[in-house]
Amino acid sequence: MKKIYLVCSNGMSTSMLASMMQMCANQHRLPVEILAYPQYDLPKILIKEGVPDAILLGPQVKYNLQDIKDNYDYLNIPIIVIDQEDYGMLNAEKVLKKAILAMKK
Repeated sequence: MKKIYLVCSNGMSTSMLASMMQMCANQHRLPVEILAYPQYDLPKILIKEGVPDAILLGPQVKYNLQDIKDNYDYLNIPIIVIDQEDYGMLNAEKVLKKAILAMKK
């Protein structure tokens, strides 16, 4: 099963998108687990929950993209920013597709 972590400032705003993405994945019978976390918990989460197959950043924390890439580049996984429009419209299917495509590269 693949894991996708959505990361935002407090983990709250992204939890709705993560839930909708999980429903979409379940409808398509995709073996994916999607979880949302606050960015400051990422080091603890990686230890507790394990390394994901992708990390998606909410648009509100895109300013941390380079720092997160610098700190977690060794994981050799995609770390991408969720498109602001897709995030705002809660376009779960589109965000999920982008995550899956990033994991396949």
